[in-house]
Amino acid sequence: MTTSAQDEQASHKLPYQLPLAALASAFGAYLGAAAYLGLPSLDLPPVLAALVYGIAIVGGAFILSWAAEAAQVDINAGLALALLALLAVLPEYAVDFVFTWRCGNTWAQGPPGLTGESNVCSLALANMTGANRVLVGIGWPLVVLVAALAVWRARKAGTASEESTSPSTRGGEVRLAPAMATEVTFLGIATLYSLTLPLKSTLTLWDSAVFILIFALYAWRLSRMSPTEPDLIGVSHWVGSKEKRPRRSWVIGMFVVAAIIILLTAEHFAESLVQTGEQLGISQFLLVQWVAPLASESPELIVACLYAWRLKAGDSLGTLLSSKVNQWTLLVGSLPLVFAISALTMHGLPIDTQQRFELLITAAQSLFAVSILIDRSLTFKGAIALLSLFLVQFFVSVSAGTQVNRITIIVLSILYGILAIAQFAWNYRNTIQTVKDGTVTPFDQLSDDPSGRVR
Repeated sequence: MTTSAQDEQASHKLPYQLPLAALASAFGAYLGAAAYLGLPSLDLPPVLAALVYGIAIVGGAFILSWAAEAAQVDINAGLALALLALLAVLPEYAVDFVFTWRCGNTWAQGPPGLTGESNVCSLALANMTGANRVLVGIGWPLVVLVAALAVWRARKAGTASEESTSPSTRGGEVRLAPAMATEVTFLGIATLYSLTLPLKSTLTLWDSAVFILIFALYAWRLSRMSPTEPDLIGVSHWVGSKEKRPRRSWVIGMFVVAAIIILLTAEHFAESLVQTGEQLGISQFLLVQWVAPLASESPELIVACLYAWRLKAGDSLGTLLSSKVNQWTLLVGSLPLVFAISALTMHGLPIDTQQRFELLITAAQSLFAVSILIDRSLTFKGAIALLSLFLVQFFVSVSAGTQVNRITIIVLSILYGILAIAQFAWNYRNTIQTVKDGTVTPFDQLSDDPSGRVR
């Protein structure tokens, strides 16, 4: 049999990775469904439950990444990454909506005060702000690290592409494709508006309208991008090489299956981690702000690492950037709506004093993140800066008192702001060009950087 015939035969054979990922997710998905539907189940210790649900999320993340890659045959890469980001961030939506719904139910029982319901409501915002800072402070630097390791592995094996081995490249820098100016620009717009949130006592329906409008304009802008020929391997190649109707059926089916797995397991994964932490004597607020986001952000972090390890660092960072846009617009904008429906009120989601500080540093970190991506690249130095500043506030928040933490937040927020202004001023030409490319420049006029690779 000829090589081409063997390749043709292989393209019709179901790759073993797909059923393996589904099998890895099956037990955790069943336990999650059983908890919701009252089916026979097992009462696992928190540590073991977290492991089972975590494995299920990993399996779902693989299925999600394959579906998103195969979807690029029919839709443009920007929309595919945005859809991937939206589905990968479903656990964060699930956890935040649960806390917000409980907040609305509690608030409906009486007027807002400074005790019970204020604490319940603070958990939703604590989880949202913590997740946003984890995504940028850990996720973005992680992409640079994994991508650098992937290039080193490829060069050592002699399989690196010309781009990753070119003398003009520099290790430890991830380049975004020019079209990713859209994500950078709309993240910047959302961040500028978010700087008003620490000044408020409620997150209102007006805020919902603004954030959702920004997301809608972002999605419309991405829809103007023309499809390109994707580079597919493995499961995504097997799906993408099918005829139009079965291909789309497989892509939609994989998206649906992955979304169901994630929705069935994410909340239980977060709760298991929280219970484990409580057994270790860790406070509920810190668990909700830091541990639960690590769990709920895990699908998108896993997907990003998969892309980076395959020398698609631009897609990897692009996925996390799109997730950040998604969370900082649609997720934030949805919380007041969920609260209003739950509490049957037009009153905004209450923001207590501590959450004003958390919103402040989250917005400040986001502004700095936009400033270091203004030239559409994330360097090793930029990644170290994001990670270091994040770790400072993280360790202070878990080890120091409230007053020290608030002083640290103010100092770091000022530092983020100064660094961001300096970056924008130093790169003012790139700033103007990125905003122009992200909003009005036709996509076909943006040169297609083959990259997104590490440079």
